Amino acid sequence: MTRHRKGPLLVAAVVLAVVCVGMPGPGEDGELVRSAEAGACPTGMVSVKGEFCIDRYEAATDKVAAPRRGKRAPKRLGRHSPFEPVDDGPVMAVSEKGRVPQGYISRDEAEEACLNAGKRLCTDDEWLTACKGKKPTLYPYGEEHEEGRCNDKGVSSFNLLFGPGNNEPPEQAAYTRENMNDPRLLKMEGTVARTGKFSKCKSSFGAFDMVGNLHEWTADPDGTFRGGYFLDTSINGKGCEYRTGAHDRRYHDYSTGFRCCFGGKEQKKADAILAARAAGAKKKKGTAEGKETADDDRKSKKKRKASSKPKQPS
Repeated sequence: MTRHRKGPLLVAAVVLAVVCVGMPGPGEDGELVRSAEAGACPTGMVSVKGEFCIDRYEAATDKVAAPRRGKRAPKRLGRHSPFEPVDDGPVMAVSEKGRVPQGYISRDEAEEACLNAGKRLCTDDEWLTACKGKKPTLYPYGEEHEEGRCNDKGVSSFNLLFGPGNNEPPEQAAYTRENMNDPRLLKMEGTVARTGKFSKCKSSFGAFDMVGNLHEWTADPDGTFRGGYFLDTSINGKGCEYRTGAHDRRYHDYSTGFRCCFGGKEQKKADAILAARAAGAKKKKGTAEGKETADDDRKSKKKRKASSKPKQPS
């Protein structure tokens, strides 16, 4: 029977445990995923080569009371409808199984939602690496397309709603911003799926739906979304190579979604933005308090001056 030396292994295990415990995640409770597959990542994320973390699922959104400042998570006010644009107040990205992921979102709105979760949008390289897996392939599950693995053969809800019938495309005039953001477009059967429903559409890192379901914005400031959506994963490249750069960072429609990344070199930029917000809020609060104190001092001085004046004889 082979005997193993336990000393060095035990020390290494203790060191690893200490490192993991000392790495607070961006979640509200700071909980970490501690598994061989995920590494030390915040809840709802998976590790990619130990270099950064990516959301396990496409992002849903929760409403929050105010934008995040610093390390403190904003107060959640409840779920935001995934069938409505996010222009009615700040939202936070949430990576959870069984949620309908957020459509109708722009690149800049997605970035803000990630920041409110203490995360950031993924770079293009990070997104591609996470999609292609540990042994890079064209699709998250392999080199060849396999029917039914991902949500990539849905129905054209736009044609059904705005076309002439028989699933024919509508006239060009129908492609308005209002129509492209109609809430009914993602409520039809055969469109967006809940996160994790397509259980075989998973990369070897453990990220689901990186091809199909919804397009996913990246951090590219010029506006890039990747992976295709439930109706198309081939027109602008196949599988993980699918890329659309035809829209600016403020564009959104029913097909645009996102997921977030955390850690790595790019995290410093996100942390710096949040720290600057916290410092700005503190300074603003200090200025307001100083102004309030100065106003009180003036009022008090004026009152003392008035009371010190001799009364005129009646």
